[in-house]
Amino acid sequence: LAAMVLSLVRMRKRGKDLLAAAMSLCKRLLHFNVSKLCQSYQTSRVCSERTYSDYASQKPKPRPRAEGTDHMIFTEDHFALQESLRKIIDKEINPFVDKWEEAGTFPAHRVFKILGSAGFLGVNKPTEYGGLGLDFTYTVALAEELGNIRCGGVPMAIGVQSDMATPALARFGSAALKKEFLMPTILGDKVACLGVSEAGAGSDVASIKTKAVKTGSEYVINGGKMWTTNGTQADWMCLLANTSDGPAHRNKSLFCLPMNLPGIHLARRIEKIGMKSSDTAEIFFEEVRLPCENLIGEEGMGFTYQMLQFQEERLWGVANILTSMQNVIQETIEYTKQRKIFSQPILHNQSVHFRLAELETEVELLRSLLYRATGLYVKGNDVTKLASMAKLKAGRLARELSDSCLQFWGGMGFTSDVFVSRFYRSVCFSVLVCMLLINQRLYIYR
Repeated sequence: LAAMVLSLVRMRKRGKDLLAAAMSLCKRLLHFNVSKLCQSYQTSRVCSERTYSDYASQKPKPRPRAEGTDHMIFTEDHFALQESLRKIIDKEINPFVDKWEEAGTFPAHRVFKILGSAGFLGVNKPTEYGGLGLDFTYTVALAEELGNIRCGGVPMAIGVQSDMATPALARFGSAALKKEFLMPTILGDKVACLGVSEAGAGSDVASIKTKAVKTGSEYVINGGKMWTTNGTQADWMCLLANTSDGPAHRNKSLFCLPMNLPGIHLARRIEKIGMKSSDTAEIFFEEVRLPCENLIGEEGMGFTYQMLQFQEERLWGVANILTSMQNVIQETIEYTKQRKIFSQPILHNQSVHFRLAELETEVELLRSLLYRATGLYVKGNDVTKLASMAKLKAGRLARELSDSCLQFWGGMGFTSDVFVSRFYRSVCFSVLVCMLLINQRLYIYR
């Protein structure tokens, strides 16, 4: 602009005053450009002084909150609850994650007591049993925030405690069972686990073989359960077992099973390549005698109750992994801004830039599906189909996203120092055990 003004002035020979004004404009523009260049140089110098390991291990930047905007399902109260949980995560969980991952377990009783005392283990459970009495949207908000924990095992264990082992008990259990099992679980005094999967029956729940035969005032239980999260530390199990020889969808019942009864054997703690801090157990039952009063709801309705529990479990799992995926993308962006190859940042390669943009778009699309399903669920609708769609998409996207981002980290991605490599390992376990994609397609088709 300055050059054009000078050229115009000289061509038309308008006199000294106009020329002086043009020269003044030139000086101001030149000063502006020099200032910007200095700022750019200072920024580059400061950034270059940081090592790549700093970016590899840095905590994720928190996502901008949506306060003041029209969120699909969250209000100011949801964000306040998330912020309170984030303080606990930063103080009581994340500083110890590396140690727990190395040990292959975490202190569930201590962590659950902290969360229970703050009200985070029963946000949508009845207030008379220690819950907050809020709707399921608050559970989704907390599940998202738990995704900021720097591993996958601890959030999954918390989810089992709060939203996978207890929904049927809260909805269909007797007052006595709720007082004995639900209340201390919500308060964090007891650790819960879910006994559904077996060695030959994972997502195919109808094929389980564990039996509970009624004998007088007791049920006698024989069989075994596999992939039991919290299994080595649990005080009780929400157990699904066959109580008759009738049709597979009408012969099952749910029970509250204390884990200290004679005949319950902890066979082994399963070693995994991911989700290491979550203790996963194989458990056998040999002539375990359980009072009939420990039956949840009606006999023969266990399959139905478990399918209803799965709606909340699937939505919780999607909400939780969304935040982890967002953190992986953000940390990958920060790293590729600074890591240079052939004298330019990796992020400046168009293929890298475009790939990260595509992945973030997919994450936001999944978030919209989750919020739609959650909104319908709190209104009393059956969202089995939408929840299965969300779980299918979450499983595929998590695997795709972790693989793509890991490649952009190069050699650093092969180390245990960065979150992306831990997420990659955890996703393998999630897809194989929790998100069997072929089964989700069957649920959607049906």
